[in-house]
Amino acid sequence: MAADTLKSTTGAGGGAAAVRRLLLDNGALTALIVLLIAMSALSGDFLTTDNLLNVGVQAAVTAILAFGVTFVIVSAGIDLSVGSVAALSATVLAWSATSHGVPVVLAVVLAVATGIAAGLVNGFLIAYGKLPPFIATLAMLSVARGLSLVISEGSPIAFPDSVSHLGDTLGGWLPVPVLVMVVMGLIAAFVLGRTYIGRSMYAIGGNEEAARLSGLRVKKQKLAIYALSGVFAAAAGIVLASRLSSAQPQAADGYELDAIAAVVIGGASLAGGTGKASGTLIGALILAVLRNGLNLLSVSAFWQQVVIGVVIALAVLLDTVRRKAGAAPVAAGTGGGGKGRQAVTYGLAAVVTVAVVGATSFLHSGSSSTSNPKVGLALSTLNNPFFVQIQSGAKAEAKKLGVDLTVTDAQNDASQQANQLQNFTSSGYDAIIVNPVDSDAAGPAVRAADKAEIPVVAVDRGVNKATTNTLVASDNVAGGELAAKTVAEKLGGTGKIVILQGQAGTSAARERAEGFAKGLKAFPGIQVLAQQPADFDRTKGLDVMSNLLQAHPDVQGVIAANDEMALGAIKALGSKAGKSVQVVGFDGTPDGLTAVTNGTLYASVAQQPSELGRIAVDNALKAVQGKKVAETVKVPVKVVTEENVAGFTG
Repeated sequence: MAADTLKSTTGAGGGAAAVRRLLLDNGALTALIVLLIAMSALSGDFLTTDNLLNVGVQAAVTAILAFGVTFVIVSAGIDLSVGSVAALSATVLAWSATSHGVPVVLAVVLAVATGIAAGLVNGFLIAYGKLPPFIATLAMLSVARGLSLVISEGSPIAFPDSVSHLGDTLGGWLPVPVLVMVVMGLIAAFVLGRTYIGRSMYAIGGNEEAARLSGLRVKKQKLAIYALSGVFAAAAGIVLASRLSSAQPQAADGYELDAIAAVVIGGASLAGGTGKASGTLIGALILAVLRNGLNLLSVSAFWQQVVIGVVIALAVLLDTVRRKAGAAPVAAGTGGGGKGRQAVTYGLAAVVTVAVVGATSFLHSGSSSTSNPKVGLALSTLNNPFFVQIQSGAKAEAKKLGVDLTVTDAQNDASQQANQLQNFTSSGYDAIIVNPVDSDAAGPAVRAADKAEIPVVAVDRGVNKATTNTLVASDNVAGGELAAKTVAEKLGGTGKIVILQGQAGTSAARERAEGFAKGLKAFPGIQVLAQQPADFDRTKGLDVMSNLLQAHPDVQGVIAANDEMALGAIKALGSKAGKSVQVVGFDGTPDGLTAVTNGTLYASVAQQPSELGRIAVDNALKAVQGKKVAETVKVPVKVVTEENVAGFTG
């Protein structure tokens, strides 16, 4: 049983009414056309073959996830676990193939089976356990992410080369992720429009009780629906890991929201009963075009989130207006004549888009490019004061040297950073500065820049399996050793400490932890009571330290992998901080140095982040000018205590 198509009741409205009806019935497509035209007019870098292919690649993972979510939303459900299931499936593939010698084909089968298993658990909890879909899939979100971290031990796992080719191109120009996206989209459209289970989805979403009374086995259908969502999540995880050449335990974090947004923007109703694969694809492309275009226009990542939120709200508002106007999206597989009209609509839209976009290209054809070198700075996050200081130092030096600097924020998402690096490359930037979320994951995008002969400067963290002109960094391992030595010496060589680790899977967390371990080897009298991640976050540092104090009230020292976590620990320790418990942080941020001055933070291993940013821009410009740059530029770390903090400037 499928949702009925509501016929238009306006028969004599003339051309204006017909156009209005066309726009209302194809709101997502209209929005995509407007976006393409606007971005082409605003940015001369948007309308290039390389950049348009980038948009397709960047939409691929979200679209594949969203196709699976479409099945769930059409049946009036929700699946919040797809991002975590994607990460878990990719981790299972990499772990089984590389760590345990499982044949790659069998490892791929295991990855897909992992997605199916997660979907079946979701379906069972919802259909037979009577849990609300929101609660059941929220639980799976946490379970799948936790299992991914357990299996990988918090570190990325190299992906098998044979599978990594999914992230490559065919013929040197056609991206494989785009082909996979198209294939998965066709499969989703076939399932929705031509199969019994597809018709069941619309029936359950339209009226579950009526579907049950008509003889449909609703519980078994829900099992199949959520299992299908798991299959698509597994496919998305494999494609994402292939692009990054590694399975990241924190990959696809938050992607479930993008997937749901793509489905809703594409015209599906969260109430169920409507939705189609083509609309979902358009929704994913809208999100990708928005992010790509806003990056090219140097719009802050924070404002990008605002814009995307507004777009989602407008999409739902348009759906409301459409329904009030007497039209509803056509359920896939219903209405014979509707198929022909839909094809004509899409064809007409393509012609109009090409014509108008082609015309807007003349706006840029005669414009002269700026004489200033264009440099892109891809930071891992701007939610951390350390990286904000890198940005400040880089901007100050760029202004001094006459460099046009564009800064992007990956928000600790390796995939998003790969997209940003690809945007810099396709837009023909003169040089790129990258502060990798993960050294392995940044490799493929940096190799693409190398191939385009664009100089690349790595800052704070290196890039693996790719060539960079120089690495501007302090030594995280050496800094970790200094932190361990500082707290051990303060405790007189004996004592009980805890270690707050950084975000699992990031290069900085691994390297600093390695330094802590090396430094403590020289002090056998120091006992490590516990080591727990707090994700470089002050609030999590407060929570984790509060929990550890319950189990270890006799702690005498704390080593934190950054100042933010150290400040959270100080808050949890209260009056003990700086007196009975000595805390050592890392980074030398302004708030950290203030705590050193106040005596609550005993020391911070300062990396002089502003200097890192300044030197990175300086070396990028030298590389653009063809001047020789050192392979590695080391900015010395310094232990800052109450004794020398007054003279430290950062």
